[in-house]
Amino acid sequence: MKTAYFDCFSGISGNMALGALLHAGLPPEVLIEELKKLSLKGYRIEPTSSRRGFLAGIHVEITVEENQPRRNLEEILTLIDQSTLSPAVKEKSGKIFRLLGQAEAQVHGMEFSQVHLHEVGAVDAMVDIVGTIAGLEQLGIERIVASPVNVGSGTVRTEHGLLPVPAPATALLLQGKPTYAAGEAREWTTPTGAALLAGLVDAFGGQPEMVVTSIGYGLGSRKSSDRPNCLRVMIGEEVADTTDTCWLIETNIDDMTPELFGHVMERLLEAGALDVFFTPIQMKKGRPAVQIGLLAPEGREQHLQKLLFRETTAIGLRRSSVLREILDRKTIEVETKYGMVPVKIGLLEGTVVNTSPEYDACRRLAREKNLPLKEIMQAALEAARRER
Repeated sequence: MKTAYFDCFSGISGNMALGALLHAGLPPEVLIEELKKLSLKGYRIEPTSSRRGFLAGIHVEITVEENQPRRNLEEILTLIDQSTLSPAVKEKSGKIFRLLGQAEAQVHGMEFSQVHLHEVGAVDAMVDIVGTIAGLEQLGIERIVASPVNVGSGTVRTEHGLLPVPAPATALLLQGKPTYAAGEAREWTTPTGAALLAGLVDAFGGQPEMVVTSIGYGLGSRKSSDRPNCLRVMIGEEVADTTDTCWLIETNIDDMTPELFGHVMERLLEAGALDVFFTPIQMKKGRPAVQIGLLAPEGREQHLQKLLFRETTAIGLRRSSVLREILDRKTIEVETKYGMVPVKIGLLEGTVVNTSPEYDACRRLAREKNLPLKEIMQAALEAARRER
């Protein structure tokens, strides 16, 4: 499986992602041809070889040559939808801008429909987002893994005034993801960079076992005294590993209102649990109860235990290390008459044994088209079988 590993030791921004892909082997002329499909006028993209500290890479500058309208979210989505970009690039680009819009709406306490994305809706952000997604497609990337994200600290001045770092939208977009602050007190990760991670990354953690074939460094605009301001992207073939070690955490609950269980499951999954499950049990003195079980990846078990104690009435729990056997897997985008749907493919020794449409994408299409969810999922399954 062709995988891109985003090493965010100095955070991430949109132009850093673009620069890293160009430095890793994406031909500039291919990127420019892809961006022409967006029918966006009045800008110039300038990739320049440069250095940050002792590291050489590519810095991407977007120069706006004409006055641009102040676009709201719907106008941006329409521009993307009416383009000649591939269906998968349209789908993913729209997803990223929706994530940005939702974050802005929540931060500013307004309705989603009222959001004007300000600098997020500017030409450079559209070029960064669409260009990165199109570039990943042109490079044949099937899976994206990212390191914990250096978000920075201190304050940053925006058109909303002085804001804490990470900026409120950045913090919201990366909620539930592993982040930290290191280096100079400054903004290392921008909202656009955070949205790309939130919308594209399949897993966060260390570099997966992979045979690296190319490495790219995307340079940020500002120089730094304590670390090179750049994003490293490593591209290669991921080596399938069908086993991993995780933690099984369990607790028995007989005194909690049923209304809380759904909330607890949602919070645990958001915090990185691999799976959460409830089992009806009978405790001493014949009392009916529920056993909460979850699987925690290495390094997240302490955080999930604390969350379990905070969100439930548990006063104790059990934890054991377990070996998990998993299928080799990949995700493909299939085109149905209702729209694009991601489909997870499970492989055993190279043979497809399981095919599963992505539930959230199918549910969104079902609501948009006012159709039964099972009809959307069946169409995705049939499309996936045709592509296998």
